Amino acid sequence: MVQKNKGAWVWIPVLYFTQGLPFVMVVTVSVIMYKKLGISNADIGLYTSWLYLPWVIKPLWSPYIDMISTKRNWLLAMQLLASIGLLGIGLTLPTNIFFVTTLACFWMVGFASATNDVASDGYYMIGLTQDRQAFFVGFRSVFYKLANVTGQGLLVILAGFLENYYGDNTKAWSVTMIVSALLMLSLTVANFFVTPKYESLDAIKKDNPVEFFQVFSSFFAKKGMGIALAFILFFRLGESQLVKMASPFFLDSKEVGGLGYSTAEVGTIYGTVGVIMLTIGGILGGILISRDGLKKWMLPMVLAINVPNAFYAFLAITNTTNIVAVVTTVVLEQFGYGFGIAGFMVYLIYIAEGESKTSHYALATGFMALGMMLPGLISGFVQEWLGYDGFFIWVVIAALPALFILKYLKYPPEYGKKRANANE
Repeated sequence: MVQKNKGAWVWIPVLYFTQGLPFVMVVTVSVIMYKKLGISNADIGLYTSWLYLPWVIKPLWSPYIDMISTKRNWLLAMQLLASIGLLGIGLTLPTNIFFVTTLACFWMVGFASATNDVASDGYYMIGLTQDRQAFFVGFRSVFYKLANVTGQGLLVILAGFLENYYGDNTKAWSVTMIVSALLMLSLTVANFFVTPKYESLDAIKKDNPVEFFQVFSSFFAKKGMGIALAFILFFRLGESQLVKMASPFFLDSKEVGGLGYSTAEVGTIYGTVGVIMLTIGGILGGILISRDGLKKWMLPMVLAINVPNAFYAFLAITNTTNIVAVVTTVVLEQFGYGFGIAGFMVYLIYIAEGESKTSHYALATGFMALGMMLPGLISGFVQEWLGYDGFFIWVVIAALPALFILKYLKYPPEYGKKRANANE
């Protein structure tokens, strides 16, 4: 069996970029695509939020990932399946029933991606020591989010270019989705070559639950789990709604309260300064936790992921389309996400500690996905009811429950701090 931490600087970027790409295609790029194909905000919010469901219910099959084969085999198989699903979207977009067929393919990609998440996160925890898990959490979040920016940025820029080139949004998005499928396939091949075989048969057996239902009972029996789950569910209450309506806000005309930006302009903003600030925020978050422990930085990280929402409210209330104000908002949002999510993910790793940690981590992230899905389901209706200005004010208010619950969380203050004799 390969020694822990070996090759981490190589396989973590590739693995988590691959994990992030199908997620952003399902959750975010689908929103932009359907908007450009004439689907209403209410339908976009409703149907695309249901696509979160695979990430919510993935704990139901996560024990089998512990019990059957290796995490590496699972993640490679699911990445290949996600590639096929993205290809299906591209090939069926030109049909008359594109909304039904593409949603079905997005569901396929969603289930493959959620299963890949379980296997990849399990692989991460098996392959790294505890202090290295905390150190790399910001680093892995950067590449996960870089995949998001690639989808929401570069691929959207491509779609915008093709919209102008073909004069046909359907054809433009069909080609874009086929390109995304080829990219996903290339990443799958890369993972095959760069991921070490950390797992032996003995390691697999050791991590297996004794019984299927023991996974769930042992998770909920952990001390303080009620408060922990409340925090997980409310941590991204504001962001879960903002992420659904941010792109429509940029793309909608000024007459209905939007900014009137083009598809390519939105992609360019996220794909340039967004990438830079996200990278800085994510790496900084992981380094600070590794240096000082989780306790010192948890509150600043919760604030970092929520305070930038107020700038969206400012843009909507003042009807500001000034490029400096818009870019500043995206800069703060991307930096805040990269910095803030580091603390949240380290906390989820702490919750998963102990026997069956792969399945327990899947349960924790499943509740995280539920906290994203439920508010997202109604985000489009809330936006249409309140308008963009009222909607973003509500998003700012939605951050308050997590801040209140934060003071009741219990975890070791120095959890994640690098040991003096840590294995590099």
